[in-house]
Amino acid sequence: MKIQNKANAGTLESSDAEVSVYPCDELKIEVKSSVYAQFGRQIEETVKEVLDKLDIKAGEVVVDDRGALDCTIRSRVQTAILRANGIKENIPWGDKI
Repeated sequence: MKIQNKANAGTLESSDAEVSVYPCDELKIEVKSSVYAQFGRQIEETVKEVLDKLDIKAGEVVVDDRGALDCTIRSRVQTAILRANGIKENIPWGDKI
């Protein structure tokens, strides 16, 4: 799957993350976080895990983290990608994510 349009999910509230996705010919991930020194690598791995599970090979993902848990980051990345591709129904991913 490829990211078709610009989309975002989440907020900039405490304990949340805003994820924006953009079309791009290559895969790029950018993480901004107030806790990057402690958890930046884990946030990047969580994003990569979701991208792998959704078979995303191209696109730009920007995460602005405000102390979100991994489950929140997963949800925000997945939602932004589904929105970017015009998928509006809840897809039963099973154990994918």
